[in-house]
Amino acid sequence: MKQLVMVILFFLQVPLVWAQQGKRYIKKGNELYQQQKFKEAEESYRKSFGRKDQPLEGNFNLGDALYKQKKFPEAAQKFKQIAESAKGNKTVASQAYHNLGNSYLENQKLEEGIEAYKKALINNPNDDATRYNLAYAQEKLKKQQQQDKQNKDKNDKNKDQQNKDKQQNKDKNDNKDKNKDDKDKDKQNKGDDKKDDKGGEKPQPDKLSKEDAQRMLDALNNNEKQTQDKLKNKKFKGGKGRTTKDW
Repeated sequence: MKQLVMVILFFLQVPLVWAQQGKRYIKKGNELYQQQKFKEAEESYRKSFGRKDQPLEGNFNLGDALYKQKKFPEAAQKFKQIAESAKGNKTVASQAYHNLGNSYLENQKLEEGIEAYKKALINNPNDDATRYNLAYAQEKLKKQQQQDKQNKDKNDKNKDQQNKDKQQNKDKNDNKDKNKDDKDKDKQNKGDDKKDDKGGEKPQPDKLSKEDAQRMLDALNNNEKQTQDKLKNKKFKGGKGRTTKDW
């Protein structure tokens, strides 16, 4: 994290007493910052602000104190404000954009961080620290995009498999219903075969009892015997003789 230490030129209309008091708050804030008392340093930097004007050094270091407290959105807002207002001061703009990129990176806003690092390099192309952070953020974004793609492909595959399983279960249930309907239909057809046209039960040959079969067999034997007896009692009748006539 870059901390700005520079001489602040105050406008002439700012009371000299307040300017001196603001410097004292900034100095005190820097001491607290070095002691890693970042919250107290934040409070001291804020006290360095006048009613309207905010000293650049105190404003910049306030962003650092917010960053150290992991208040990344607030720190990003502060550094962005400084970078955009640093007209003509490429050194301040470069450092502000560098810290802005760090704040975005810590807040998992990789694309915004990359853009901030690029703007820092535009203002200071020789800043190796910014160039390193830019390469790191780009590589991290690349891996994140690859992971997101893998997760998406996995989710799509799982979704397709779920749809496939759902369709298979549906087909299986449909086949069960069809087999059940076929069985019910066969059962109904078998029941209809046992009924005659009047709705009564049809005689079932294969259901003939043993006693009925024996009676039928005895009846057939008796009929055959009676027929043979009748044939025996009949006399043989020959053909008619030819009438002859004497001439």
